[in-house]
Amino acid sequence: MRIYAFLLPLAASLAVAQTPTIVSGGIVNGASFQKGLAITPGSLISIFGTSLASKTAQADSIPLSTSLGGVTVQFVNGSNTVNAPMLYAQPDDPSKNVTSQINLQVPWEIVPSGTSATVNVVVTNNGVASQPTPVSVAPFSPAVFSSGGRAIAQNADGTLVWPAGAIPNLTTHPAKMGDVITIYATGLGAVDSAVADGQNSLDKLRHTVTPPMVLVGGISAEVQFSGLSPQFVGVNQLNVVIPNAAAGDSVPLQIQVGGITSPDSVTIAISQ
Repeated sequence: MRIYAFLLPLAASLAVAQTPTIVSGGIVNGASFQKGLAITPGSLISIFGTSLASKTAQADSIPLSTSLGGVTVQFVNGSNTVNAPMLYAQPDDPSKNVTSQINLQVPWEIVPSGTSATVNVVVTNNGVASQPTPVSVAPFSPAVFSSGGRAIAQNADGTLVWPAGAIPNLTTHPAKMGDVITIYATGLGAVDSAVADGQNSLDKLRHTVTPPMVLVGGISAEVQFSGLSPQFVGVNQLNVVIPNAAAGDSVPLQIQVGGITSPDSVTIAISQ
């Protein structure tokens, strides 16, 4: 019995001290989850791996904290090290085939505005740091937030621009030509007025420096506003007029900026 009394605390301490590991290609855009792409200052990303967190924790206040559930994420560019604002941390569970996941905002100041570079990402879980993982940083990485392939986009009445009846007990309806919808995205780059890491934009409207193009069914749409969403950290908001696109329940919605186009797998519903 004495040997068990010695080994059990040791095993527990070893479990806590497991080194966090970011899997290959595990640093992805927080909206599209595309692998192998650059990330953009100010945008939201997700990191996947093992032992990245010891418990589930979610941010509950703004400005976001740079530590969540004992987890911190640092971006290292030469002698410049910046802690990232944290949104969510989740431990892995091999029995359920669940990996560790961290959702966070890329700090605005990791590289000079409008430039590209390679930086290292380090995840620290309860004092134990991962190996540095290199990731490319670029001015733009546009992606539309979605659920089940349908864009997180709202009609003027606040309903989702999805087919009617798409969600039981929730009103949804398609948009029509000429309607103005609100699209939520990330990765649209620099804005015309600085904002602190982890902070929302309720104090003033902030416009993207580079105007994006929005394609609805492959047709360019009028963009009335492109900037930071006032209430959400790291989220871009676009107010867009629906063009004369073909009607359908799954019309591709894409954002194009800086020569980069978001995937055509995200859709909205349009009626005549």
